[in-house]
Amino acid sequence: MSQIERVAIVGGNHGNELTGVHLVKKFQQYPNLINRASFETLALLGNLKAIEEGKRYIDKDLNRCFTNQGLQNTQLSSYEDTRAKAIQQILQPQNQPFVDVIIDLHSTTANMGLSLIFCDLHPLLLRLGAYLSYINPLVKVCINQESKENGFLRSLCELGFVIEVGAVAQNVLNSELFQETEQLIYAVLDYFEECNQGNVPQTSNHLTLYKYIKTIDYPRSECGEIQAMIHPQLQFRDYKPLHPGDPMFLTFEGKDIFYEGESTVYPIFINEAAYYEKGIAMYLSQKQEEIV
Repeated sequence: MSQIERVAIVGGNHGNELTGVHLVKKFQQYPNLINRASFETLALLGNLKAIEEGKRYIDKDLNRCFTNQGLQNTQLSSYEDTRAKAIQQILQPQNQPFVDVIIDLHSTTANMGLSLIFCDLHPLLLRLGAYLSYINPLVKVCINQESKENGFLRSLCELGFVIEVGAVAQNVLNSELFQETEQLIYAVLDYFEECNQGNVPQTSNHLTLYKYIKTIDYPRSECGEIQAMIHPQLQFRDYKPLHPGDPMFLTFEGKDIFYEGESTVYPIFINEAAYYEKGIAMYLSQKQEEIV
């Protein structure tokens, strides 16, 4: 892709993740903050009703409603299905190409710090990840290629990605994370501006990636009730190595449950509050080094 022409910044895909909600409201009030000379930037709120009610969603998770099948199905009438179709129309007005980039803003109760989540190994995204982690070593980059089929907003365009920040409680603002996310967004926009002008920032071509392997559920009884918690030695240790034999869960009776995998992995999204209903205690990832 030679030129970035339209960038969308979306917050409040989940209505109780306030960092993205209030950043988008700020950008809507002060559009000069995100305006760049060589491309158009749109600031958009996602799940309007859920934002108003302070909920993650109304009927279903909006950030799972962007499958091709769902967007084309006129029979789906839940609030989120209807809103997903409306967002698609905003991002792709009639007789116009789709936005080139979607920056989807999220926050998490897991200790993810400043994370970029890509669903594709696009060279431009990898170079962007390398640049951002070079100027701010706190930035981590995750790859989840399977998410392209799961109806995530970011999967609507080739250069869609998530900025995920935490740990922050649902319906709570953390000023430090708010400001760090804001500065990260400006760095992304500045990078695209430089690329459009043919001045690709020259930084490290080395990138550490955390590549999704699988999800792990909590130990459960036959009737589906949780039988154990995240082990205290694992809690808040996102991106840290988990070795075979390390404690993973702790039962309510105080018994350790150990990781039984054959190789070291790097858990992320550990104990995310919104994932209890999805049957996810954590994601496991593999750490790898890339030259971009």
